[in-house]
Amino acid sequence: MDFSVSPVAIELGELFEAHGFELALVGGPVRDLLLNRPAHDLDFCTSARPEEFEPILKKWGDGFWDMGRKFGTLGAIKRMPDGKEYSVEITTYRSDTYEPDSRKPEVNYGDSLEGDLSRRDFTINAMAIRVPSMEFVDPFDGQRDIERKILRTPVEPEQSFDDDPLRMMRAVRFVAQLGFRIGIDTAEALYDMAPRIEIVSAERVRDELCKLLLAQYPHEGLEALVDSGLAEFVLPELPDLSLEIDEHHRHKDVYEHTLQVLDRAIALETDDEGPVPAPDLTLRLAAIMHDIGKPRTRKYEANGKVTFLHHDAVGAKMTKKRLKALHFDNQMVSDVSTLVDMHLRFHGYVDERWSDAAVRRYVKDAGHLYHRLNRLTRADATTQNKAKEQMFARAMDDLEERVIELKEKEDFESIRPDLNGDEIMAILGLAPGPEVGRAYKHMLDYRLDNGPVDRDTAVQELKRWYEEEN
Repeated sequence: MDFSVSPVAIELGELFEAHGFELALVGGPVRDLLLNRPAHDLDFCTSARPEEFEPILKKWGDGFWDMGRKFGTLGAIKRMPDGKEYSVEITTYRSDTYEPDSRKPEVNYGDSLEGDLSRRDFTINAMAIRVPSMEFVDPFDGQRDIERKILRTPVEPEQSFDDDPLRMMRAVRFVAQLGFRIGIDTAEALYDMAPRIEIVSAERVRDELCKLLLAQYPHEGLEALVDSGLAEFVLPELPDLSLEIDEHHRHKDVYEHTLQVLDRAIALETDDEGPVPAPDLTLRLAAIMHDIGKPRTRKYEANGKVTFLHHDAVGAKMTKKRLKALHFDNQMVSDVSTLVDMHLRFHGYVDERWSDAAVRRYVKDAGHLYHRLNRLTRADATTQNKAKEQMFARAMDDLEERVIELKEKEDFESIRPDLNGDEIMAILGLAPGPEVGRAYKHMLDYRLDNGPVDRDTAVQELKRWYEEEN
């Protein structure tokens, strides 16, 4: 088989061969070669022990690291004459064993390439190309699985997932990245062993979920997450959206609606020059979380109508709790929960065109999330009524045009009350504390509603509010 392997791989292979060691390109880079996808990093395995190939790598590379030394892995950066920079990682042949309650292997060095490949997650990642001879090694029919677009494990799936439960998340992530389907035996084992994902750290699970959402086929990846049973432990709010459809079809299935909103939100992402460059994790998380408050707020009215009152506020709290449990950073938690909380705000504009003050308040409240919020709102309008859909789109277009016009007159982000905190304390004779904060917020609201006013008017309004409050 003819492979177009990077010159870096050939160069390294010749160097290792000269020292009497085997070297093979393995895993993702080989898979990507067969898929005609670019391989950004190069992973190798070798018969040499770390202490044996360390001096080779240090002399060859332009940069060296050894953070993975305890796992038999060393890395280097190589800058080629054409200016390209390559990152390589080399690992000694391994044969790992796992403790039942841990996904961290006890590293044992192996003695063959085939043995090393048998411990990898899926057959499509258990292929290798020996360098510099260019011999293709595929003991588990990974090439055939690529052609069939199937995910299988090299060994029994129960053993593979028991050894490292994170491989179950990697399975659904590869569905999203490659558009493959999970083989029947592998899928059955995944479903049976889904509870074992709970021994994996939240950070690891979060990272796989993020990769899934940012992939080319996140819709299919989320379906695999739910169908596998993993979502019950990773993102239980998602399968909970599968509300039964009553015989009169009074409400749509919220799970299917959510996946549709995700697809529509992705279609509204922009290129690198736009306000929401693709792929945007914040928008995609908000799309799948925006309706998670519906199961808790569902109510059947006397007239048979189904309502979900305040599902936006309830969903925002649930979103914050789930993202914190998955150890997302505070900014992401805040941004996504805010989008969920505000995703219905615009609907009032469709019913009645807002005043300039209301438009300013909307933009101010959305802050840096304004463009994402509008895209989430547009994506959420999944009605089959074409006239209603067009009316909604026209209303959003009108709002965005008005925002542009208003911003030409005033920078919304710099809007401040006509009186600052020090002035408020001096006028009301207050010491620093919560009451000053409430007064400041009132004056900001007054500023948004009325535009800038002179100092006397602002002082009069502050005193009026304070007297009314006290």
